Amino acid sequence: MATQSGITPRSEDYSQWYLDVIREATLADYSPVKGSMVLRPHGFAIWDNLKTDLDRRLKETGHVNAYFPLFIPMSFLSKEAQHVEGFAKECAVVTHHRLRAVGEGDSARVEPDPEAELAEPLIVRPTSETMIWHMYGKWIDSYRDLPVLINQWANVVRWELKTRPFLRTAEFLWQEGHTAHATRHEAVAEAEQMLEVYRSFAEDMLALPMITGVKSENERFAGAEETYTIEAMMQNTWALQSGTSHFLGQNFAKAFDVTYQTEEGHHEHVWATSWGVSTRLIGALIMAHSDDTGLVLPPPVAPIQVVVIPIWRKKDGSDKQVVVDYAQDIVDRLRAAGFRVHIDAREKLKPGAKYYEWERKGVPLRMEIGPRDVEKGAAFCKLRTGGDKFNLDVRDIEESVAQVLKNMHETLLENARTFRDENTHEVDSYDAFKTSLADKGGFYLVPWNADNDAEDAIKEETKATIRCYPFGEQHKAEGRSCFYSGKPATHMALFARAY
Repeated sequence: MATQSGITPRSEDYSQWYLDVIREATLADYSPVKGSMVLRPHGFAIWDNLKTDLDRRLKETGHVNAYFPLFIPMSFLSKEAQHVEGFAKECAVVTHHRLRAVGEGDSARVEPDPEAELAEPLIVRPTSETMIWHMYGKWIDSYRDLPVLINQWANVVRWELKTRPFLRTAEFLWQEGHTAHATRHEAVAEAEQMLEVYRSFAEDMLALPMITGVKSENERFAGAEETYTIEAMMQNTWALQSGTSHFLGQNFAKAFDVTYQTEEGHHEHVWATSWGVSTRLIGALIMAHSDDTGLVLPPPVAPIQVVVIPIWRKKDGSDKQVVVDYAQDIVDRLRAAGFRVHIDAREKLKPGAKYYEWERKGVPLRMEIGPRDVEKGAAFCKLRTGGDKFNLDVRDIEESVAQVLKNMHETLLENARTFRDENTHEVDSYDAFKTSLADKGGFYLVPWNADNDAEDAIKEETKATIRCYPFGEQHKAEGRSCFYSGKPATHMALFARAY
C-alpha cells in the first residue's frame, strides 16, 4: 500500500517502491513505445552530471570523443559470429527507407512503400563494435597510428521483452569506448585501467562501493576474450552490473581485417578493447540510497545540491523582502562558489509542501530562511538523509556547505559499503548456499570449479548467477573443493540474484 507520499514502502514491494520513487521524483515517464522511457529534466540532469564528470576522466586518460552512425549494415554483424549470436534476438531491423499513404478519410494510414525496400537491411545499433572496426580498418595502417583511443556518447537499441526504467529499456543512453593497440599487453592494461576509472567514478559521484572482477565464460560479453565488471549491491541485496570493460583480443581485428605494419615491416592484427556505462547507473543510485520518502541523491550528482526556502511570517508580508534578499545573497554566494543552488520563493505553496517536494526529488541540503535566521546571521538546515536540523553561520557559509555535503557523501558511501559487507557471506556447500539465499539473499563468495553446465543448473534452480570472480579473492580457492561439485576449486566466485 502506498503511503501518503504516494510511495510504496520498500519492505512491502521493492519493485513497486522503485517505480514510485521514479514517478514522484519526476525522473522519467513511459513513452508510447513499449519498453522505452522519456527522461524528464530532473532525470536527464542527473545523467548530464554523470556524463560531464566521466567525460573529464576519459579525456584525462588520453581518450577522445567521436560519433559513429546509428545504422549498421546487417552484413557487418555476420562477420563476428559470437558477437551477432549474443545480440541477434535484441536487434531492431530497418527494411524500408520510405512510407506511403494509403486509404482515405477515417481509414487513411501510412505503410512501408513496397518500392522502397532496402537492398540490405540495416540494424539499429545495439553496440558499435562492428561499425567502428570497419572504420578502424580504413584508419589504421602503421604502428604510428596506434593506439586508437576513441569514445562515443550515444543511444543504443536492444529490443528487450521485460523492461524496467533505467535498468533495462529498449533504448538507453551510454558511452562506449573502443580502442586498438599494438600488443596484447597494452590492450589488457587498457581494459583494466578503464575498469578502475569506472570503480572510482562510481564511488566519487554515486557513493556506490563496487566489487571488481572478471566475468565467467557464461556471462562474458559476446565476442570478448575477457569481460571485467563492477558489481554493486542494492538495498534488497540483489546485484546490479554497473559497468563493464572488455578485452576483445584480436577477434574483431581479424573479422574486419584490421592490421598494422610493425617497425620491422611485418603486418599483424591489432588488439582491441571496448567498455561502457549507461543510464543504468541512475537506477543503481536510486536502489542503493533512496528511502520510503523518495529519492536520495549523493551531492556530486544532484542537479540541485542546496534548495533555499525563504519563509516570511507576517500576514502583511512586511518581512518578506528582508528574508528574500537575505536568502538570495546566500544563493548568490553559494553559486559563485560552484554549488548548484535553487531558491524556492513561490508564494502559492506553503513551506511544508515545498519541503515535501524537494525531499521526494532528493535534494541533499535544504535551508529554511526566516526572520529569526536573518537576525542571527544563520541558515537553518536539514539534510535529506535525516537527523536533527542544524544552523550554519552565513559568515563562512561556502566552507560549511562544502563540508556538510562532503560528509553526507562519505556517509552514504560508508553506509552502502557496510550494508554490502554485512550481506556478503562465504559458504562451502551448495545446500548451505540455497538455504541462506532463500532466507536472506545477499552475495555469496564460494569456491568454484569453472563449469558452464553447473552454472546453468544453479541459475535454473536458484535464479542466482556468477556476478564475477572478484579480484583479490582468488588465493582463497587454493586447496579447496567446489561448493557445488566437490571438484578442486579453480576460482572464488561471487553468486547473487541480479537485475
